[in-house]
Amino acid sequence: METGESAGGPGGPDGQGIRFGCASFNQDSTSLALGTKTGYKLFSLTTVEKLDCIHESETPDVYIVERLFSSSLVVVVSHAMPQRMNIYHFKKGTEICNYSYPNNILSVRLNRQRLMVCLEDSIYIHNIKDMKLLKTLLNTPSNPSGLCALSINHSNSYLAYPGSATIGEIIVYDANNLSTVTMIPAHDSPLAALTFNGSATKLASASERGTVIRVFSIPEGLRLFEFRRGMKRYVSISSLSFSPDGQFLCASSNTETVHIFKLEQLGPSGEDEAATWSAYVGKMFSAASSYLPAQVSGMMSQDRAFATVHLLMSSQRNVCTLAVIQKLPRLLVATDDGQLFIYNVDPQDGGECMLAHKHRLFGVDDDQGEGTESEGSEVTGPAQTYPSYAATAALPASGPVTATLTGYSEDGGAVKGEVIPEHEFAAGPVCLDDENEFPPVSIQKC
Repeated sequence: METGESAGGPGGPDGQGIRFGCASFNQDSTSLALGTKTGYKLFSLTTVEKLDCIHESETPDVYIVERLFSSSLVVVVSHAMPQRMNIYHFKKGTEICNYSYPNNILSVRLNRQRLMVCLEDSIYIHNIKDMKLLKTLLNTPSNPSGLCALSINHSNSYLAYPGSATIGEIIVYDANNLSTVTMIPAHDSPLAALTFNGSATKLASASERGTVIRVFSIPEGLRLFEFRRGMKRYVSISSLSFSPDGQFLCASSNTETVHIFKLEQLGPSGEDEAATWSAYVGKMFSAASSYLPAQVSGMMSQDRAFATVHLLMSSQRNVCTLAVIQKLPRLLVATDDGQLFIYNVDPQDGGECMLAHKHRLFGVDDDQGEGTESEGSEVTGPAQTYPSYAATAALPASGPVTATLTGYSEDGGAVKGEVIPEHEFAAGPVCLDDENEFPPVSIQKC
């Protein structure tokens, strides 16, 4: 799953003398992109024991780097030109194109059909095949972190972004048909994290309080699950990610604990529940909830973590993902001190995740302390009535779009509903093995 939140961020801590700028997993978690003060790197995640660096660039001060699945297309934004997005074919070492925007770029999301550029108060939607600007969502609520999520399922291309700067409203937008799908009143406080599952049928969200994570159906926007991360303190959730099969959801924050939740619907008679004391107590809580105040019953209905990981340090901004590596489920955590931790996940019993391997993202791997067991791992409002941006999110077409790039047809996009094989780019004028793909163009201004 795509996990585009950056670890560290601009001005983050130094790792072995190299400032850590960002880290992001690609859409299917087969690759890790790392940005630093001295350049960016792309790693292949095909084995646990070995971390292969497949590309390294000396572009300085990178704070956004996003790779499109396992293709050669990579998007880069640097502090030197924070208003310009560069798209490269890294295997050929050539620039595909670049675009400039009126303000600093805060985040970029992409799938095989669309590319989104998020500024603080606007979102630009491009057709990824010819980089034509299709739509500009202007005057969006202030979004200083650039929070947004794009489904990796290109046949839907749902975009989720905050519908309010003061409460946790989510706008779900259809980036293929360029229309608003729904508004979800997800939380009482502002949003902190968003992510879609692989099939774009579920959307997970967390607020700035960081105590509750909710999962909604897409496109209906109905609440399906509610998970409680903790009650003792508010935290800053920096990353959410579904497993490839959509059955698990991981969450990392500025604390030392990473949580994994299991999405399972129990039958009406509870036949799927294990015959355990905790299951029995859970049934009693559920039966009693109808007699209790809403706040109390809501808290009792929230499920705890299925599995956990206890990192060695807290107060880090990190990024996590769930992936299948060498046919086994794994939890991957990239931390802002320049390390990648790979844990084994037990999909049946959960509990403490065992550390399978750790890698240094800068220089030589730190082999000390590696092993199959984790070190120090432990288990551990009212509706708003005022009008909001959500009611007027679908804006009319915003001015003329950029000219179609030379060599591309304006209607060259994939037909709606077309099935595109995994790890292949959408059929059309762009072919990643074509010598004439994405001819370099001059700066485009949006």
